[in-house]
Amino acid sequence: MTLIFTLVLIALLCTAVYHRASWNTALGVSAITLLIGTFAGAFGLISWLIFLIIAVPLSVTGLRQQYIIKPIFATFKKVTPSMSDTEKSAIDAGTTWWEADLFCGNPDWKKLHQYPVPKLTIEEQAFVDGPVEVVCSMLDDWEATHELTDLPQDVWQYLKDNKFFAMIIKKEYGGLEFSAFAQSCVLQKLTSKSTLLSSIVGVPNSLGPGELLQHYGTKEQKDHYLPRLASGQEIPCFALTSPEAGSDASSIPDYGVVCKGQWNGEEVVGVSLTWNKRYITLAPVATVLGLAFKLQDPDGLIGDNKEPGITCALIPTDTPGVEIGRRHFPLNVPFQNGPTRGKDIFVPLDYIIGGPDMAGQGWRMLVECLSVGRAITLPSNSAGGIKMIAVATGAYSRIRRQFRLPIGKMEGVEESLAKLAGYAYSSDAAVSMSTGAVDLGEKPSVVSAIIKYHLTEQMRDATIHAMDVLGGKGIMLGPNNYLGRGYQGAPIAITVEGANILTRNMIIYGQGAIRCHPFVLTELGACEIEDREEALNVFDKALMGHIGFTMSNLVRTKWLALTGARFTSVPYNDETAEFYRIASRFSASLALMSDISMAVFGGSLKRKERISARLGDLLSYLYLVSATLKRYNDEGRKKEDFALVKWSCQDHLYHCQRALADLINNMPSAPLRAVLKVLLFPFGRPVRKPTDQLEHKLAQLLQVPSETRNRLASYVYLKNEPLNLVGRQEQTLKDILDVEPLFERVCKEKGLKLPFFQLDKVAQMGLEAGILSQAEADKLAAVEQSRLDVINVDDFDPADLLAGKAARNSVKKEADAA
Repeated sequence: MTLIFTLVLIALLCTAVYHRASWNTALGVSAITLLIGTFAGAFGLISWLIFLIIAVPLSVTGLRQQYIIKPIFATFKKVTPSMSDTEKSAIDAGTTWWEADLFCGNPDWKKLHQYPVPKLTIEEQAFVDGPVEVVCSMLDDWEATHELTDLPQDVWQYLKDNKFFAMIIKKEYGGLEFSAFAQSCVLQKLTSKSTLLSSIVGVPNSLGPGELLQHYGTKEQKDHYLPRLASGQEIPCFALTSPEAGSDASSIPDYGVVCKGQWNGEEVVGVSLTWNKRYITLAPVATVLGLAFKLQDPDGLIGDNKEPGITCALIPTDTPGVEIGRRHFPLNVPFQNGPTRGKDIFVPLDYIIGGPDMAGQGWRMLVECLSVGRAITLPSNSAGGIKMIAVATGAYSRIRRQFRLPIGKMEGVEESLAKLAGYAYSSDAAVSMSTGAVDLGEKPSVVSAIIKYHLTEQMRDATIHAMDVLGGKGIMLGPNNYLGRGYQGAPIAITVEGANILTRNMIIYGQGAIRCHPFVLTELGACEIEDREEALNVFDKALMGHIGFTMSNLVRTKWLALTGARFTSVPYNDETAEFYRIASRFSASLALMSDISMAVFGGSLKRKERISARLGDLLSYLYLVSATLKRYNDEGRKKEDFALVKWSCQDHLYHCQRALADLINNMPSAPLRAVLKVLLFPFGRPVRKPTDQLEHKLAQLLQVPSETRNRLASYVYLKNEPLNLVGRQEQTLKDILDVEPLFERVCKEKGLKLPFFQLDKVAQMGLEAGILSQAEADKLAAVEQSRLDVINVDDFDPADLLAGKAARNSVKKEADAA
């Protein structure tokens, strides 16, 4: 009887903990069970004594705080590393969203599907279908990247005239005031034509003067600059990165000293600025320079704080002493990028963005704006590039033949094509969901870090897979190579706006653990409270909640692992149910492993970057799974798209599983590793990689036009026009599929196994034999030239490959000889 009641008590307590019942509820359940068990003869005095020894100290606030919480709090303050002001600003910046649900171990999938579906307005759709298509058709990317190393002047002017640089600027100042989703769609289409084009358009609409002015500028600054930025009269850049401060932007050495100086013939209080910046996009052509620097006020001219800290100002580049014009050359994607310098340049205080009141507030301004901009520009560029690569590589694989069959039918090629299709689907899903969050008013700092890192990495991986498929076609640069520049430039996206190695190892989990965890931020905040009694009360409440939270995730993790999450609630009991269940299981595992890691490593977890990276991977891949499932639901749960959903979810969940396994294997204690393996994987690892059969479906999907393939290619520039290689190739794919039956008819009637080339000769043969009509023969012959255009590569006169000084010297020699 004692055993039965003990098991009942454990089961009831586990159920209460699983459902995150309050301490009083758990206490009441225990007392009632003990009381009934006592009447049944199962429990006696010893059982009640054990209960009281546990319950009383934890339930009586005074006892708990004096003898339990107070010593723990003292130890916690000793081992917790102090946070700098810049770290506090980074953590306080932005908001938490769906990633917080995933971090807490019990995601509400119905809540996910209730978020509105992002859509373009009529005006936004017209812009995508009109000016965006026009500027794509205007640009010869080879001419721009190889010959001009810049956009042609007519393209620059078109961008200015049609307010491409003003998508984020409000209409009251003459801007377009587009949604984040609309900005994303524009950038995706531009990227699918030219990474040079999308880079130049993306930066002014991301972190820069326009964004900062709208949020923090004075009325005078807004009224002066925003209309000029909207019309293209001003070209902005923002200078943050210094030679000594790259990813650690808070350590910039550039400085400004508050002092008195001459301005317009009068002595005024201003700032003497000295800076040396690099990697600044649009700096060589900018007319207004956004500048981040450390402000000093040694004489207290603007306040009592002699070191206000990082401040942002706007400097017209025609100010005497401002150095711009020189260029960097970023991996043959020659968007305008270069250094800027200035020494002892005096400017008035009203050049500070927001005026003197915002002195020292620059870091907060930057991280708040970056949390939005980083969720749009680079992820959108990456998604657009991935989708273009997927569609183009699929078409090429169907057109190009080796061993008498399209190379897309070879299993080795299918493996790469499947990854391209899966990346295209999930990256688009992630961008859509994340920009939708921005349009809901969120400033998703953790989400922006997740999609910046993972989508730029997917873009790099996609480019490598495409290059492997295209082979010689991909490596020979020229007017007919649509992949080479993207392949060269892939590391640019990896490096900028927070290098990926930093983003993965420090930012995603570093911010996520503190912002998304329901109690850690409060516990850390208690250390900053000066009133000891108040601090103890705050810490007491947070710690008790934290303990309950950890116990709940421990029970949830074990239950979901034992049952395979079969009894977990899912929004749809169809073929997607297993993905919701496994994601819920891994979400609980993430929450548990996060607390275990904090307990095991303490304050040193901040320096255990690879542990942080794996915890961040868990959160990231769960987010990508969520985005995939949401996209499938938003688009009407079309069965023909399910193969893409299945591959994406299986791939992401497999990476979650691997991150968990790596976490376990890198715990410092062997007994702990053994316990965690039993706890998390009692029956082995549940997730398998996508099968060859599934990847065959995805590979074939890319090679034949269909509605699913069209959805995969949303906002990809596929117009069939002379300067669009991908659009011309897409038309060739359709034409070849159209004439293949004619080719096969000739082969069958002639009893020959002809190779699929020299189609003009095959057409003549079919016409002479009466197998084809004149119209059919003409149709088959016409495809031959476009087929050759797809598979052939460029060659050059050696003189055409000379650049810069060599080209100028060559021209001079020819002139002298003449």
